Amino acid sequence: MTNIESEKVDINNSAENIFNFLSDFNNFQKLMPPQVTNWTSTQEDCSFTINGMATIGMKIIEKSPFTKITISSNGKVPFDFKLFVLLTEMDAANCIGQLTFESDMNMMMKMMVEKPLTNFFNMLAQKMKDIK
Repeated sequence: MTNIESEKVDINNSAENIFNFLSDFNNFQKLMPPQVTNWTSTQEDCSFTINGMATIGMKIIEKSPFTKITISSNGKVPFDFKLFVLLTEMDAANCIGQLTFESDMNMMMKMMVEKPLTNFFNMLAQKMKDIK
């Protein structure tokens, strides 16, 4: 099992606001870096291409209000995975956000994608600070 965790980020926004924003894949595009192209989404699923990598499809499979969003791979992806958006409420106006990733990818695939995925998840975690 491959596990990748983003850094934990302090967010000056409520867990409820962050959860509501991230519960809709149509909002995720605002967090994506320029190397993400061909973005298509509905509220529950999305697909996109990361330049130099593969096309990725994802779908939201579970929501635990204001604490966790569980996302899984969907469609043609090089490996199955789950991505968890974790939110910890500190007070009414602040929370901590983190992304965790789990996959049963083979060792060769892990060696190729672990660093780029870690960087990608850290960038997404940082961008959660900008959600208004």
